[in-house]
Amino acid sequence: MPSSDLDRAIEQIVFARGYTVRLLDSLPRADWFRMPAEGVSHVAWQVGHLAMAEYRLALERIRGQRPEDSALIADDFLRTFARESVPTPDATRYPSPEAIRTTFNRVHEQVLRELPAVSPEALTQPPEKPHSLAQTKRASLLWCAQHELVHAGQIGLLRRLLGYAPLW
Repeated sequence: MPSSDLDRAIEQIVFARGYTVRLLDSLPRADWFRMPAEGVSHVAWQVGHLAMAEYRLALERIRGQRPEDSALIADDFLRTFARESVPTPDATRYPSPEAIRTTFNRVHEQVLRELPAVSPEALTQPPEKPHSLAQTKRASLLWCAQHELVHAGQIGLLRRLLGYAPLW
């Protein structure tokens, strides 16, 4: 059982990522840019958006942006998958599914390396960059996990619209 707010936040982030990865591992890369007639998004955008959001919520808002972050997640990647970006089925406008997945994994691994060092006092402070749903660093971490589950749900729906059976 987790012993602190930070442990609980990390546990939720890890749980959410595990669920998302289970969904992603069940989909062929060839379907990542398919946009069902009923949908407005594709898996590639969802995964890129999750990488961008985890960086923003669990690193940038917790310890601020650092010069070495450009090797972790490129500015162009952040722009491509930003909150108000509009997904297009044109795969040439995006990194490959493998490159997206690599960034998705790299950001998550960095989050898990850095978060254990965050002090309990730091969690009560405002995030380094304001967020409308997260008034403290603790809330930013909790929203990170919740946000991932929102998008995992969208990936699950996209899977169904692409003709795949539900995955529980």
